[in-house]
This record gives sequence, C-alpha cells and structure tokens, in this order.
Amino acid sequence: MTHLDADRLDPEHPAHAVAAPSPATGLTAAGVAERIARGQVNDVPVRSSRSLADIVRANVFTRFNAIIGVLWVIMLFVAPIQDSLFGFVILANTGIGIIQEWRAKKTLDSLALIGEVRPTVRRDGKPAEISTSEIVLDDVIEIGPGDKAVVDGVCVEADGLEIDESLLTGEADPVVKQPGDQVMSGSFVVAGGGAFRATKVGREAYAAQLAEEASRFTLVQSELRSGISTILKYVTWMMVPTAIGLILSQLLAKDNELDDSIARTVGGIVPMVPEGLVLLTSVAFAIGVVRLGRKQCLVQELPAIEGLARVDTVCLDKTGTLTEGGMDVTDLRVLGGADERHVRAVLGALGASDPRPNASLQAIIDTYPDDGAAGAWRNTRSLPFSSARKYSGATFDEGDGAARTWLLGAPDVLLPEDDPALAETGRLNEQGLRVLLLARAARDLDDPEVAEGVEPTALVVLEQRLRPDAADTLRYFADQDVRAKVISGDNAVSVGAVAAKLGLSGATVDARRLPAEREEMAGALDEGTVFGRVTPQQKRDMVGALQSRGHTVAMTGDGVNDVLALKDA
Repeated sequence: MTHLDADRLDPEHPAHAVAAPSPATGLTAAGVAERIARGQVNDVPVRSSRSLADIVRANVFTRFNAIIGVLWVIMLFVAPIQDSLFGFVILANTGIGIIQEWRAKKTLDSLALIGEVRPTVRRDGKPAEISTSEIVLDDVIEIGPGDKAVVDGVCVEADGLEIDESLLTGEADPVVKQPGDQVMSGSFVVAGGGAFRATKVGREAYAAQLAEEASRFTLVQSELRSGISTILKYVTWMMVPTAIGLILSQLLAKDNELDDSIARTVGGIVPMVPEGLVLLTSVAFAIGVVRLGRKQCLVQELPAIEGLARVDTVCLDKTGTLTEGGMDVTDLRVLGGADERHVRAVLGALGASDPRPNASLQAIIDTYPDDGAAGAWRNTRSLPFSSARKYSGATFDEGDGAARTWLLGAPDVLLPEDDPALAETGRLNEQGLRVLLLARAARDLDDPEVAEGVEPTALVVLEQRLRPDAADTLRYFADQDVRAKVISGDNAVSVGAVAAKLGLSGATVDARRLPAEREEMAGALDEGTVFGRVTPQQKRDMVGALQSRGHTVAMTGDGVNDVLALKDA
C-alpha cells in the first residue's frame, strides 16, 4: 500500500498541513473536540423533502381558500350553521393535499434514513464506524469496494484504489487514485482500497453544494392550477362590485335587516366561485397519486400528476434505467484448440483469487464458480485488476507440479495489433458487448513485461444485464406517443447497441459532435434517439433545448451530475 506523509497533504496551506493527523492513526480525541468547537463538522441539514409546515402552508394559504374562507366566516356570524356548509369544501380540498403530500414526505424521509451510510474513520489509531454528520475536518476515512466518499478529501493511502466518478462527471471508466489525488464526495470505490483525509466538510463539500442548489423548492408547473388561479383572480375582482350591488339592493330595495342582507349577498356570491372544479381537480389528482403508488411511484405534489400526463419526451439514462448494475457472460470462445473444461477451471480460479472483484470479474465468478479440480489449485501470486494496465492475473500451482501464470484483461493490451482475435473483438464491441481475453503468460507476475508474448486461450464475452421490464417500458412510451431519448456518458456505439436490443430504433449520435447553440441542438435532438458521451452540462442543455421546442420533458437519472438537469425537467 502506498502512503502519503502528513506534511505533504496540503502544500498550499502549510499551517494546516502541520496540524493534519498521521494517516496511520488519524485524529486524536482532543483533535476531534477542537474541530467540533470550531464548527468544522460535516453537519449538513438533510432535507429529503419539504417540512410539514411547508406542506400545510402551501395547501392552506391559497387564493381559493382565501375567498371561500372569508365568505364562510361571514356566514357563520350572520346565518345558521346549515347555511355555511359550503365552507367544508376548504377542509376537503386542503385535507386531500396535506394528507397525500405528508405521506410522500414520510416515505422520502424513511428512504433517506435507510440509505444513510456509516463511514469508518481512524481515531486514536483505531477504526471507528460513525455517522456522516460526525465526520470532522482532517478525519482519515477508510474506503473499500462499494464505499461512497461522503466528503471531499485527498487520498493518503492507496492499494490498487480505483474510484468511479461517473455520478459526478459522467465518465464511465474508473479513475486510479494515488496518494495526493483528490477524492470528491459523491464518488465511490469500485476496486482496491485505501484512505483519504477530509479537506471539505459540511456545506463546503461538492455534493452538498450541488444538493443544496437542487433542493431549492419550486412549485410544479401546472396549467390546470394556473388556469384555476386565473379564474379565481377574475372572480375576485367581479365579486366586489357584485357584492356591493347585491347588499344595496337588499337593504334599499327590499328593506331587509343587515344580517339577512349580508347572508343573501354571500349566498349570491358563493356560486360565482368554482368550488366543484377545484374540489374535483384535487380528487382527480389524489386518485392518480393512489394509482401511481400501487406501481411503486412516489408523488410529492398533487399537480405533478398533470405534469406527468403532459410529458411528450422522456430522457433516459442507460445505466440503472435500461440496464442493471451487473454483467452477464454470454459466450466463451476458446482459441488455439485449448481445452474448454480447463479454461472454465482457470476462469473460476482467477475469480476466486481476487478478493475485490469488479463487475466483469463478478460475472465470471457467477458463471464459473471455483469448484471441482480448480478448487484444489494453490494460488501463489495475484495481481488485482487495474484500469491503468487493464488486466489482472494470478499464478497457480495446478497440482501437476507446474506453476502457470494467467492473465485476464483487454485484448488490445494483451495482443499484438495483427492478431486475428482482435478483429473478432472489434466485431463484438460493435454489438455493444465487452470482451476480455484469457491468456497464459510466459513470464512471472512480478515482471513489468508480463503481458508481452502471451498465449491467447479464450475470449470471454460479456454484456450489460438488461432490466427485464425495460423493453415493455419503451413499448409503453411508444404506445402513448411519448418519445424516448437515451442519454448516457458511455460510448455511443455500446449505448446504441443496448437500445437496439430493447427495440428502440433511431439514429445514434456522439454528443461530442452536438452543436452548442440551443436552436441547433434542439434540431439535432429531434433527429437523434440515442446519445453517447454526454457530459453533465450537456444533459442540462439538452433538457433546455427540448423545452425550447415546446416539449414537456421528463428525465430519469441516478447521479449527482444529473440533479440539475432532473430539476429543470
């Protein structure tokens, strides 16, 4: 494992570097207390949803409630209670909104609690599992496969550490980290392990800043709500002269008592307010929320139902929407007359030799478990996968007295350019498949040129695991005249191949060739269906370009880099 001395952590701020803890021991209890006293704590208010007060305020203080409420109060003073029953529409309308949105809030809050991570930090030389809100500046945080960086920091230890920053940058390939490299909040470890020192906590962390910007609440755009509000605005202006005329006619022409005149005036004005329209709209929205809830869909605001109904374009991310996180082995192509049974045993042994398999190796482990003859092999040396060298390897004593070294990795790295297996690899890549080469090495794993002159043994063909419901979902969109646009940071060819397998036809476009001007981009988006190599900023620009053409756009996404585009959609 590679280490970084504490006095080299922050060359721009030497005073801070002197106070930084040793990577091996982390902060002392006194150091933690000192930073807590200075307020250098990762204390970020978790606001996964609106507060109950916000929900009540938004549903109570409306133009409709104001009009009916004033008339209701007047009637309570001047007429019998049975003449004031119209006011209960306020309770019904307000109650529907508050109850539905409060239920959504409770669900969101429980999901946020379930998804909370508990990182491991080093304090007083011992590892300790704490909540994210207890992290302080300069904490040394241990990370391994699957762990998420919850604060910004700088790497202090690395043992084959590879971090996936696709949620931040959209770049699919993992980034190899060495001591001194930056670690961004929102990224997560895919291979290796190590530790990093927290340099930005709380609202200063990148992910926290982005989340704070995205969490600024804005009302859902609703044409129905806007139309009703416009009607009520005109009704309000018309009510004033109408009320004056009615009460004068009651007092002067018919010589009624004041209370009776007021009651009759209110009775004449109330029908001007479209109570039924408002109530039935809320009921229709509530029914939609219930029906969507049965399909595991959470609606935070009632008017979002209308927005969903008006959607004519859906922007889909590939990973997590069309495909699942894992991969599957679809084919094994043996080369050079090798024994397929032995090849399967080697693949199983290679999988068992890596304690931190990536997605590709995990698919091989699932397909070729380490059993049978390979289970008795002795692993004498292992080389974990690295995206820098693009292969992994291991040396096995296979029980016949001979030690053999095997490599598994990218064919274009392990094979010479004129090897016929590369042509086959290219054809498979064009179909959106990933290909790994299993090769026997003539040199030891310790040799820096171990990948030279290898003997190709087999091609392992993998594909991303498609979601079982993805094809049906795309067909449903087509039946509803909703256009689907696949937007991904991955290679355009592979994304297009996945879309084609799911029955989504249309042009595949490399987003690096898209024009920057909004109108020209909108034209390109109308013509294309699948877009690869899309940057985070482009996602937001693409949503804006589609909206500029009058489209109602919905978007799915699972990354920090998607949040602002999701908010715009």
